Amino acid sequence: MSFIRAATLARSVATSSCRRYSTEAGAKKSSNLGFYLGGAGLVGLGTYVYMGFGKGEAVTAKKDLKSPLDPSKFIDLKLKKVEPCNHNTSKFVLELEKGEASLLPIASCVYIETPDFKDDKGQPMCRPYTPISASDLEGELTFIIKKYETGKVSKHIHSLKAGDTLRIKGPLPKWPWKMNELEEVGLIGGGSGIAPLYQILQHALADKTNKTKFKLLYANVTEQDIMLREEFDAMKKKYPETFDVVYVLDKGDTNWKGPTGYISADLIKQHIAPSSLGEKVKVFICGPPGQVTSIAGAKKGREQGELNGVLKELGYTKDQVYKL
Repeated sequence: MSFIRAATLARSVATSSCRRYSTEAGAKKSSNLGFYLGGAGLVGLGTYVYMGFGKGEAVTAKKDLKSPLDPSKFIDLKLKKVEPCNHNTSKFVLELEKGEASLLPIASCVYIETPDFKDDKGQPMCRPYTPISASDLEGELTFIIKKYETGKVSKHIHSLKAGDTLRIKGPLPKWPWKMNELEEVGLIGGGSGIAPLYQILQHALADKTNKTKFKLLYANVTEQDIMLREEFDAMKKKYPETFDVVYVLDKGDTNWKGPTGYISADLIKQHIAPSSLGEKVKVFICGPPGQVTSIAGAKKGREQGELNGVLKELGYTKDQVYKL
């Protein structure tokens, strides 16, 4: 079975009876990054084809682990604990049985459903979220989720407490990550759209065979909004030869020493490997629609859409850019 046919089949199975949404809430106007960071959810489709589909890299499971996840139906998973990160973002740790791990292909996401909220067709509302826990982590599945006042799914999730359940279906496949297929990888993230990028980094950097160099440009409105900063800083310290991160703020205070404003062409030229590297370089981007459109052109539904924006102006081709 070809990769394209396999991916199409997997998506059709995963999305049946569930409407897909690309964002949690509409963008709200504010200066600079605030305009396009307001609508980001921890979304972004996954990147491999599950259960034997495709030709991407599967996750090597530790011991004899198995996954409880099913791309054809929702299952209930118990919420083990909630760990607040800031005023509107928390980590939600779901409990898996002994001997179980998500075993999600890298990279991929899942749907979270809220049966109490219906869409305009009378179907339960659901959103795609990318886990931040390692795919082979036994006993847990963790998400980092931002609460949006106009986002019914995120508000529902934030209302839960330990012992409650979440309905999960997946994985949802897309980009087939393969170790050392690329020499240089640029990652451009905005707000809560960081999870798909983190998933790739967590997997690739931990692999002792990794030779790919990664550079992350991560934009947020304020310093307090930076998600997973502790984890990224730890990665930078542990893998100084293969990973670096630059935080970009819309509203940096007088103590902020990093870049401010939009992720510009100059910033990309300064930190991301050039398009002249051809097949050796790839740029992944995930964030709110306004940011993605400005930097790489708008997605067209589930499809990539045309490459436009800053990356096209800098000479990158559609084969060198992927919108997660």
